[in-house]
Amino acid sequence: MQKLTNKEEEVMQILWKLEKAFVKDVLLEVKESKPHYNTVSTIIRNLEEKGYVDHIAYGNTYQYYPTVTKEEYRTGYMSNAIKNYFNNSYKGMVSFFAKEEKISAEELREILKMIEKEE
Repeated sequence: MQKLTNKEEEVMQILWKLEKAFVKDVLLEVKESKPHYNTVSTIIRNLEEKGYVDHIAYGNTYQYYPTVTKEEYRTGYMSNAIKNYFNNSYKGMVSFFAKEEKISAEELREILKMIEKEE
C-alpha cells in the first residue's frame, strides 16, 4: 500500500465520509484553501492510479468511491510508521508517547485492561 500525500489523505477522508462523490462534492467539503477543480480532479485520478479509488461513469462525468477502507489504510499506515520510526516495536511506540506526555498512566492502565479482557 503506497503512502499518500497530505492532499491525497485529505481527499480520501472526504471520500470515506461521503462514500461516493463527484469532484464538485469533494470541493464543497474541503475546509481550508479551496483548491481549483482541476487540482482535485488530478488528485482523485492519482488516487485511482494508486488503487485507492474507482469510479462509476455517467457519460463524461465520474462519480468516485473508495476501494480501500479507512481501517485498511490506518492499519497499513500505522504498521509502516511503527516499522520505520520505532524499529517495529510497539513497546517503543507506546513509551515514546508516554515520554512525550501524549498518553497518561491512567490511559495505559485502561489499555492494559482492554488487552487482559481480550485474552
